[in-house]
Amino acid sequence: MVAFPPYPTHSPAHPPLPPHPPGAVSRHAHWWQRRWVKYGALITLLTLSGLVILALVRQETGTEGFLVGLGLAVLPVPLLLAAFRWLDRVEPGPWRNTLFAFAWGACAAALMAIVANSFATYWIATATADPSGADTLGATVIAPVVEETAKAAAILLIFLFRRRDFTGIVDGVVVAGVTATGFAFTENILYLGTAFGTDQLNGDGGIASVTAATFFVRVIMSPFAHPLFTVLTGIGFGIAALSGDRQRVRRVLLPLAGLLLAMGMHALWNGSTVFGPYGFLAVYAAFMVPAFGLLTWLVIWTRQRELRTVREELPAYAAAGWLTPAEPLALGSLRARRLARDHARRHFGKPAARTVAEYEAYATSLAFLRHRGRRGRAGADFAVRERELLHELWRRREVAQPALDHAARMTMPVVAPPWPAYGVHGVYGVPVQPQGYGPYGQAAPYPSYNPYRTQP
Repeated sequence: MVAFPPYPTHSPAHPPLPPHPPGAVSRHAHWWQRRWVKYGALITLLTLSGLVILALVRQETGTEGFLVGLGLAVLPVPLLLAAFRWLDRVEPGPWRNTLFAFAWGACAAALMAIVANSFATYWIATATADPSGADTLGATVIAPVVEETAKAAAILLIFLFRRRDFTGIVDGVVVAGVTATGFAFTENILYLGTAFGTDQLNGDGGIASVTAATFFVRVIMSPFAHPLFTVLTGIGFGIAALSGDRQRVRRVLLPLAGLLLAMGMHALWNGSTVFGPYGFLAVYAAFMVPAFGLLTWLVIWTRQRELRTVREELPAYAAAGWLTPAEPLALGSLRARRLARDHARRHFGKPAARTVAEYEAYATSLAFLRHRGRRGRAGADFAVRERELLHELWRRREVAQPALDHAARMTMPVVAPPWPAYGVHGVYGVPVQPQGYGPYGQAAPYPSYNPYRTQP
């Protein structure tokens, strides 16, 4: 086996960060532009929505029914959240985005849906004098439009205001899935609590009760229903995130197309009971299960492409001395990443493992940034963002690099990297000094430093 080349002796000195990075609010900004004001307003909105939805659901189900519904509805939530976080392992999004998405779905989106659906159904029943037909029309037409629009609002907000955290299809799937999980959680409390109240009035119980049937259909058979619908919207936003800034029509039409598909599948699911006694099972078997399998394959395939992007883009930074030669290989493998965190935890404790996880996330963001730049999709702040990411890596290198080197040697054959080895005297006696930031020159597809430039 061939040993890795020695690490570069000349360590790059990271350049100073700009005094005011893009998006920073100066001291002279208006009070409503300050971050704490925006966060406070958002938290207040979600809290008020949660209190109102709590009162409405409790009024509909009663206290006992609410508690029963809450206890049953919470069961699939940890599994669904864990599944979406697992999909997001390559470049994990911030927990604050996950919390916001879940809170928006459970509180704001659920409140919008209850109010709008109730108003629309009442208006249709009054106009047509047909309450039964109004309920059917509301469930198959009104509810899909209102609910998917309300859930899509969370994806749009993160897409607009957390753009750095929203870089592709997986991000769209995760945000959409978590939002829909929160929405389904609140909706399940309402349905299960109402079913329990019906059983209490009828004196029914056991496995033949309405509560048991509702639990089986909503929690056992189709806990992924709402996430599956909204994920279509998330995929539209994810593809839009991969588009260039000049492709404005595509960036608008793709999310709208995903939203329309989500509404259509939601309407088909809600209207399955209209197709006869076996309509629900037919739609479930013919559409829901295949769609779930196809989307799961798409997300896993996209994640493998992301890992390949990491392996292809990071060697340039290793050649410049920012990374060790083994890191691009280790960072492009989920198994190696896990081994690196375990190695750091075993030798230095949980803080070291957390440092390695942060290093992996920043390195992945750096690879994606470079990939977008090579394809001409980088924004005007490319150089600033690249500098920030390298700065974060440099701060954590002493803990993370040995752990990743260990993981690389444990998980894959050791081969020479595609760039020449360099040490104290560089290549062929020419000292190699990793450079700072500057243009590539005429062949540069985007602004950055030249990782292969040498000095005599």
